[in-house]
Amino acid sequence: MLDLTGWEPLGFSVDWATVEEELGVPLPADYKELAEAFGGGVFSESVSFMSCGASVSFDLPAQWRAALSAARDGTYGSVSAAGPYDAYTPGGKGVVTWGSTEWADQYCWLIDAERPGHCPVLARSHDPGPWYRYDMSTAEFLHRVLADADFRPFGIAHYGLGAMFVPESAGRPL
Repeated sequence: MLDLTGWEPLGFSVDWATVEEELGVPLPADYKELAEAFGGGVFSESVSFMSCGASVSFDLPAQWRAALSAARDGTYGSVSAAGPYDAYTPGGKGVVTWGSTEWADQYCWLIDAERPGHCPVLARSHDPGPWYRYDMSTAEFLHRVLADADFRPFGIAHYGLGAMFVPESAGRPL
């Protein structure tokens, strides 16, 4: 991803032990490397990437807590916005969102506390279509989204946006 974007790693320090203790599972190692190198922000003017410790709009733990709170609310019954997948609950199985697009595509991991370290990527496009499962790393999925025009339905390279990154700071891209 660094080569693709020409980005110089920022070297953010993240307290992974605290984040993973709250979640109750380890996060993918390549995601942690991406988060430390890039922080939260936007790739190619359209793909949001959540980090840890960024502003609320790009903070993975804050977004996960909000999704978990909404799932536990009960106001709308048992309907799940991530259906058929529920928000991940510590010790259980469900989704944690790590990215999205301006077109409302959603990128998540399917996390199962009984299989720590195994985090396939789940993605769905903006229309109420199916979830797609990818048994690949977060970095590989993100690279394919940005660079592979044939990566349907998620590849954006065919739009000619280039592969760049704009970090987020204080609620606004820098």
